[in-house]
Amino acid sequence: MNETETKAHIPGHLRRVADDFERLGQQLLHSSEANPFDAVTQLAVDRIPHAAAASITTLKRDQFVTSAATDDVARRADAIQYALGSGPCIDAIVDHAIYNPKDLASDDRWPEYGHRVQAELGLNSMLSYRMNLEFAGVIAGLNLYGRATDAFDEHDLAEGLLLTTHAAQVVSAAHLRDRAENLERALSSNRDIGTAVGVLMGQHKLTRDQAFDLLRIASQNTNRKVRDVALDVIDTGDVDVTPHQRR
Repeated sequence: MNETETKAHIPGHLRRVADDFERLGQQLLHSSEANPFDAVTQLAVDRIPHAAAASITTLKRDQFVTSAATDDVARRADAIQYALGSGPCIDAIVDHAIYNPKDLASDDRWPEYGHRVQAELGLNSMLSYRMNLEFAGVIAGLNLYGRATDAFDEHDLAEGLLLTTHAAQVVSAAHLRDRAENLERALSSNRDIGTAVGVLMGQHKLTRDQAFDLLRIASQNTNRKVRDVALDVIDTGDVDVTPHQRR
């Protein structure tokens, strides 16, 4: 392919990538799975026919755990890595790399792991990617398991990379959305509590600290959230501090 042909080829290639990216996003968006990690693993086996199972490993408190998996085979394969402290997924996360062992039983990078997953689970090849989720406070990796030796071709490798890249964005967006919703709830709660404090200060000639102490005591004595007590104060102008067991 000469330079002119190459330039003509690039726009078409980028268009296909963009189309795949958009289609993948729609599939993740409309997935029936509540957990985005579960949606990613299920989509992985749907889009990559040679993947017999898939999982997502996350690093939490210096420990690797499986946060989503398509089946028990994937969970068991992950668990062997964690027990050994060695395997394609762990190394993909630590090394910021992609690993594609084509014959696990004979791969000298992970000899014990490869022998065990082949003998115990009938898995012979893998694809492992690091998911770039650092700004969401999560370190994760996507694992694809194949039963055949050299199960994954270049198309599978590219498909997995596309899925990993887009899934990282989807999961990060979900994380940020949850944070925003939690912040909005916290701000709303603080506004209600502040209003209730003002009501008590005006009604009973209390200081700010005294009014808040009454809300806190009422919350403890009635086993209710401070915000719920505050809403009652806003409606009634008074606060009930009678212990729950005496009422």
